[in-house]
Amino acid sequence: MEDPLLVTGELISNQGCISDKNMIHDLDLKGFGEIEKEKLFLKSFETLYLLYTKRLILKKNKKQIDFDSFMSICQITDPEILTKFLIYRDLRNRGYVVKDGFGFGFDFRVYERGHFGEKGAKFLIFGLNEGQQEKMGTLQKKIEDITQMGKEPIIAVIERRGEVIYYKINRMNFYENKSRLEESFQF
Repeated sequence: MEDPLLVTGELISNQGCISDKNMIHDLDLKGFGEIEKEKLFLKSFETLYLLYTKRLILKKNKKQIDFDSFMSICQITDPEILTKFLIYRDLRNRGYVVKDGFGFGFDFRVYERGHFGEKGAKFLIFGLNEGQQEKMGTLQKKIEDITQMGKEPIIAVIERRGEVIYYKINRMNFYENKSRLEESFQF
């Protein structure tokens, strides 16, 4: 578990922004946010996580914004933010460094424990809500693309109660058996 670090930030364009250089350094070492013009900008799920763990004091115009308020703000622009947050929180609580993914839906690059900053991400995790339908061809394409990048594809399924279950997946070929298909239709 990470040490409790209290960070102060402000809300700028629906993003958490950290200006204090010491805080920026500490958060950057732990894999949070992206540094831009000497400020650290947090993704919405990172901001939610730090608010949830009570390690961030977020303000806008001197008014403090709590977890529920920020979640409401995020849901306006991103209907999948709760799912992203649940996956992100679960992975962080398990000790992984998690960064935004490559655009396969809502996905995350996940680094092996202790390897952030030394090696690239080992896993690419994309989320599905329980009961959500996904076409087999779409799923196969995601798996192929992730595997070609040298990452291990993992599906994170969010159960109705908010639990996250991970499934490691591999590429699989489905070959059409034409001779059997033709036999079954002969009368």
